[in-house]
Amino acid sequence: MPGDAEGEAVVAESLSFYGEVDPQTGLLVDGRSIAGRILVLGRARGSTVGSYIIYALAKNKKAPRAIIIAGRPDPILITGAILANIPLYKADPTIMKTVRDGSRVRITNNTIYIE
Repeated sequence: MPGDAEGEAVVAESLSFYGEVDPQTGLLVDGRSIAGRILVLGRARGSTVGSYIIYALAKNKKAPRAIIIAGRPDPILITGAILANIPLYKADPTIMKTVRDGSRVRITNNTIYIE
């Protein structure tokens, strides 16, 4: 899903949208919010319900501004991003070594900038 976005990063090495993200609040089980932020994932995991959770986040206005995944995105993540109209980007796995919670991330013209 193309699209420009800018915001504060929330980083998760691994995430299942079903059971680890509250679609009503945008909170992860550890208490961090992904609402209005750039979600940076090492990998996504979980069942097909994950696509619906991503869609529900958007409907509840609690979705991330964009999702960046290190490596190959799975069909569940792709489907959810399409349904929710959330920009989704594949990044080199080394991004997990350079971006931290709170890093400023800007995505413009399919290029990811980390400040």
